[in-house]
Amino acid sequence: MFRYSALIAKNGLRNRRRSILTAGSFAVSMCLLGVLLAMYRALFLNTEAHPAQALRLVTHHKVSITQPLPISYLARIRQIPGVRDAMVWQWFGGTYKDARDPRNSFARFAINPDRFLRIKSEVALPQDQKLAFQQFRTSCVVGKKLAEKFRWRLGDRVTLVGDIFPVDLELKIAGIYSDPDDSEILFFNYEYLRELLIAGGQSAQDSVGVFLVQADGPDDAPGVAAAIDREFENSPAPTMTESELAWQLSFISFIGNLKLFLISVCGALTFTMLLVSANTISMSVRERAREVGIMKTLGFTSRSILWMISGESVCLALLGGFSGMVAAETLCALVRNSASAFASLKVSLTPDVALAVLLVAAVVGSAGSILPAWSASRRSILDSLRCTG
Repeated sequence: MFRYSALIAKNGLRNRRRSILTAGSFAVSMCLLGVLLAMYRALFLNTEAHPAQALRLVTHHKVSITQPLPISYLARIRQIPGVRDAMVWQWFGGTYKDARDPRNSFARFAINPDRFLRIKSEVALPQDQKLAFQQFRTSCVVGKKLAEKFRWRLGDRVTLVGDIFPVDLELKIAGIYSDPDDSEILFFNYEYLRELLIAGGQSAQDSVGVFLVQADGPDDAPGVAAAIDREFENSPAPTMTESELAWQLSFISFIGNLKLFLISVCGALTFTMLLVSANTISMSVRERAREVGIMKTLGFTSRSILWMISGESVCLALLGGFSGMVAAETLCALVRNSASAFASLKVSLTPDVALAVLLVAAVVGSAGSILPAWSASRRSILDSLRCTG
């Protein structure tokens, strides 16, 4: 096929409008396919981003994550063999400034500052800021990306108006941390929230939503999860303990069977491009039927004609695939920098995803040209010369 590369390129550019439109349709489809495959990989094929995540487990109510657990569970969890440490992980919710502006939306969690950096060991925080966070109950720490977003500095005041909890938080930024995930999360002292609830006569001060547990090692995590659930299986509030990654994926499952949806859309895109490729090559072969007959009279074999027509289709497909990959990476970057729920997934066009997109493009281009190329290569010289296109 490579010895006929010049002829393949010339035939591919014979009808430039059709070639550009075909390559463009491939580019759009491969762009969407690349983004979908990148999302699928980030959601279902991604392992723990860092070793510390493999040690962490999330314990919540077995019935629903909206059901609270008694705070007394925390001491019992810490005593279970294989548990290195555990802490409160309480979603606060609330609103910051104008709740109607989606740019003001970010996660806020109440935690135990003295255990936070041990369990979340990938978080980097200067020692002086760490001490300030532990000493002052009204202090908080924010992610570096979140601080840049709101132009926060150390010592700035942040007011959160409660909705789930009927209290307002007046927080002072004591630290700005960095982590591999570039998390846009604000952490504050759980004891501060508890004091406000007690002062307001609320009963929620004795219950929390989630406990974050650290196992001794990655191999111990499954056994620790089972031991925690056995400890509370006969209690009024039974628990369900799972890995941090599984916990994150559980929120994605709320919108339905996302895995099946992504696979279905990818399959539909591939089948559509197969039809487009077959139709384009069929039109090209019909227009060049007499030319194929003349080529055979000049000594071109059926095999060489088959390779040339297939090569033309594959080249157009790969051209569209490369263009689609560039567009896909641009869209992935927009998703990573957006305020959507998928931003934290770090969707990117990794080398294996890019290779898969190019492979799909090549296979679709080749498969779409099989029937037209085979028909043209097997047609006799006389029939080819008779054809009027």
